[in-house]
Formats: sequence, C-alpha cells, structure tokens
Amino acid sequence: MTATLADVARRAGVSTATVSRVLNGNYPVAGATRERVLDALAELDYVVNGPARALAASSTDVIGVIVNDVSDPFFGIQAGGLQREVAEEDLLAVICNTAGSPSEELKYLSLLLRQRVRGIVLTGGAREDAEHEAATAKLIRQAQAVGTRVVLCGRPAPAGVEAPCVVFDNEAGATALTRHVVEMGHERIGYVAGPRGNTTTTARLAGHRAALREAGIRRAASPIVHGDFSRDSGFDAAMRLSRADGDVTAIIAANDLMALGVMAALRRAGTEVPRQCSVAGFDDLPSASDCAPALTTVRLPLESGARRAGRIATGRDGAEDGDAWLGAELLVRDSVVRPGGRARRAR
Repeated sequence: MTATLADVARRAGVSTATVSRVLNGNYPVAGATRERVLDALAELDYVVNGPARALAASSTDVIGVIVNDVSDPFFGIQAGGLQREVAEEDLLAVICNTAGSPSEELKYLSLLLRQRVRGIVLTGGAREDAEHEAATAKLIRQAQAVGTRVVLCGRPAPAGVEAPCVVFDNEAGATALTRHVVEMGHERIGYVAGPRGNTTTTARLAGHRAALREAGIRRAASPIVHGDFSRDSGFDAAMRLSRADGDVTAIIAANDLMALGVMAALRRAGTEVPRQCSVAGFDDLPSASDCAPALTTVRLPLESGARRAGRIATGRDGAEDGDAWLGAELLVRDSVVRPGGRARRAR
C-alpha cells in the first residue's frame, strides 16, 4: 500500500503539518525534526502527489525548456546544462523540441502554462516576425502573471516584455572572426548565413559586415548564401558559392555544423582546405577541434550560459529583469591560412 502523509507523520513522531512544511520548504523546521521527517520519507518510500501539490501551490516541480532541435549539439549542450542545474534543485526539466517551427514554439509555451510549470526557458534565436513576437509576448506575460518565471537564453525579450535574458555576444564574436580572416589576407570571402528572420542570424551577419566595412571590403566581394544552420545546408551553400563565385579564397559559416558541410562540399569538388580555400565556423562544438583540418571558430559559453538560465528559472539566482551578457572567444586553428598558404598549428 502507498504510504500517506499521515504514515510519515506517525513514523517521524510529528504532525502532518510539519511533514508538509518539510516537503514544501515554505516554513522553517528545526534541523533534527527535519532529519526525522526525511528519514521517515525514505523508509516508507513516500512519493509526493505531484498533481495535488500543484493544485495547492499553483505550480509544479517542472521547468520547461524549449529548444529548436535537441539533436543539434548547440541545443543539446544547452539542454544538458539546464537539466543538470534544474536537477540540483530536485526539480524536473521537460525538454520541448520545436523542430524550428514558430507555431510549435507557441504551442509548447501554451502547454507548459497549462501544466502550471514553475519556470520556462526559451533557448536559441527568436523569430523576427511581428505577429509571432506579439503572440510570444502575450504568453510570457500570462506566465508571469501566475508566478511562472520565464528566462530567455540566447535571444532578446519580445518588445514590451521585461524578463531576464542570458545573451551571447554573437555580433562581437562574428566581427572578431571575420577580422581574423581578413587579417590573414583574404578579400574575397563567401559567407553562409543562418535562416532569414532569426535574431542569431541577424547578429552574426551584422558582425561579419562590420568587419568587412572596417577593412574597406565591398559587399560584392563577399557573397552571402543563407542556410538553416544544418550541415546539409552548409554543403549546399558551398556548392552554390563555388558555382557562383569560384574566386572566393575563404568561406565563413555562421555555425560549425554548416562549416562542416562546407568542408565536405569542398572535398567533393576537389578543393583542398585550407590551401585552396580557408573555412571558419562559429560556436566551437565538440566536433570543431576533431575535424581535419581543425576548425577556426568562435567559442560561446553554451553550457555555462544555460546553467545560469537554469538557476534564474529555478529561483536560485536572484537575477531580476535585464540582460546577462556572455562574451565570445575567437579560436584560431588550422582551417584558416593565407591564400595559397599552409595550415598553422592549432592553439
């Protein structure tokens, strides 16, 4: 038979109210008494009635995490960091996979609100669409109205919404990366951007263009092709760049997965990387240092940023409204050399 609150109280020699206080953590209980209650809970294998507790407390022990694609290492790293942080508070992280669909993002927001989750973390770039932004803002305000913490990780808050944001400095990282490629002597640089209408795409493309302006390189010398952040789209983009402008001496991709696709396409075309064409990426995923040649890229603190977002969502981090900016780090490896030159050793 399943143990009840009364069973635990009898075993610990306390009242049911004291057991409830220990379970909910909403009232001080003497250390020795608390230990007796915890021992009784363990001995009786007591399981908290989640739905009943949710009705009483107006929230569950769940943190919802909305990601684009958990199979993408960019989101997998963040989901893992968030899950570990949430578990430290004895809470459950529920990962919701949108497959890049704006409508799925709104659906999961609504479903999580219906479940009375304690917090919600929205990861990845936001859709740059006025209608979607307004719908997202409405759901976030509804969540905040019932006490659900909403945290943005890797994206800005929608217009009119005040919510804590963990922001990666995509623009500065992209500027540093393109500046490095230019300093290596490249003037005809192809660029594989992310999907249109995405805040991450916009920020990284802005950084790339800023470095080109700084160097006095015209946009016409840096053709741009859009992908969707997947390896396959990087492969297709490189093939298009090769057909449209065979004179590019370097290709910068807006993330590492697309950069790996670029390298595969260049190999397929018989172009040697980096001697005939340098390649750079962004994010510093685990595969970036393992490929050959090792990929020059920009490192974002994905796990630490996600863990910070997790602490805010659980209430462990006292951050209020406002942005927590996390810097980007240029990593110079073997995949970018001077035009016609040899690879340099990774560092």
